[in-house]
Amino acid sequence: MVRHQRGYLLLEWIRQAEQDAPKPMKSFAGFLRQDLDAVTAGLTLPWSSGVVEGHVNRVKTLKRAMCGRASFALLRARILTQA
Repeated sequence: MVRHQRGYLLLEWIRQAEQDAPKPMKSFAGFLRQDLDAVTAGLTLPWSSGVVEGHVNRVKTLKRAMCGRASFALLRARILTQA
């Protein structure tokens, strides 16, 4: 479903998971149902925010590593030089 962008199969998968799956899978299926349009779009459309999420993760990692050790100017410089 994910690799082949078959989001149209999601609703049937959720129905099966809510009926037959173990409790953690049922909870996950219910969570997917809450935002069904967004999840279906993510499984159907060719666009991805993966690159942006990677940059956000990198910035957060730098912030955690430098927490309380350096000034904002140094943090800014490190973020901009690695971009």
